[in-house]
Amino acid sequence: MRLDHTTCLDPLAAVRAPDDPACDVFLTGTVFLDIIFTGLDSAPVRGTESWARGMGSSPGGVANMATALSRLGLRTSLAAAFGDDHYGEYCWDALEKGEGIDLEPSRTVQGWHSPVTVSLAYEGERTMISHGHEAPPPQEPAPETPPRARAAVASLAPGASEEWVAKAAERGTRVFADVGWDDSGRWDLAALPDLRHCEAFLPNAEEAMRYTGTSCPRAAARALTAHVPLAVVTLGAEGAYAVDGRTGETAEVPAIEVEALDPTGAGDVFVAGFVTGTLAGWPLADRLAFAGLTAALSVQEFGGSLSAPGWVEVAAWWRHVQSYDDQEPAALRRYAFLDAMLPDVVRPWPLRRAVPTIGFGAR
Repeated sequence: MRLDHTTCLDPLAAVRAPDDPACDVFLTGTVFLDIIFTGLDSAPVRGTESWARGMGSSPGGVANMATALSRLGLRTSLAAAFGDDHYGEYCWDALEKGEGIDLEPSRTVQGWHSPVTVSLAYEGERTMISHGHEAPPPQEPAPETPPRARAAVASLAPGASEEWVAKAAERGTRVFADVGWDDSGRWDLAALPDLRHCEAFLPNAEEAMRYTGTSCPRAAARALTAHVPLAVVTLGAEGAYAVDGRTGETAEVPAIEVEALDPTGAGDVFVAGFVTGTLAGWPLADRLAFAGLTAALSVQEFGGSLSAPGWVEVAAWWRHVQSYDDQEPAALRRYAFLDAMLPDVVRPWPLRRAVPTIGFGAR
């Protein structure tokens, strides 16, 4: 059964106004068809056959972020190219009909096959193999003038600049940015020209330290505020740390310990949770806590977009952890802000969310 992730709660209900843009978050990028194998005891060995105890298929790439945002109740618009093969049709249907994502800015490319990623999850990590070809120009159908939106998420790449980022910022859109690994090894912030248009930058600890030449992720976050108003550095098992350069406010929240099945897409879910809390006007520490919680819930399921939690999952977790007498009171107080907003749920924990493979519909 597919659960309703999106309609039970609008996190922005208290801040919406009649003249607000119809779109909460705009993003663009490449959609992959992800095939995920889980339950592997070790990495595959050359010349042998490995059997996985679990598998799933879902839209991946930028679809991970779009799905995570939509499941948290944000009106999400995605500009992407889709192949005209069965994989492309499946991804389009899953995102538009299954997740309620606006694909009006997207396009189907005739004669182009969908990019594919095979992800192998084992020992709490993942190994990925991808194949695809660039779509005919424009590679990503980012409109010359992006739609009015409260926020946008941009994935920065060294040496690249996307015209839509500057235009979105000029129109008042709050731009949140993440970044990938710098294969050039230069780690030069000047090579990220779009960063100057961003309100927040969310690298992981290794990326932050390399870009700032520091040996401490917290020092790296402070250094980044010379380039962007708000720096958020994810610390892996230690949680996350943030610095608001406009006010000097800092916040640090520890990670939630969970048994990880598949980390695919956890970073995207973290960003989506942080964007949600920011647009809703929550305090910095609450935003960090919520982002970490949603990421922790996501790694307990397989797949990127499949594992993104909605409010039903967050509510079920919150009711579940409060049912134990041995919970540390301080840890519970960290998430007490959830009490006033979560829907009542009767579904048991843990919840199973994923539709396992192409060909099975919701029941």
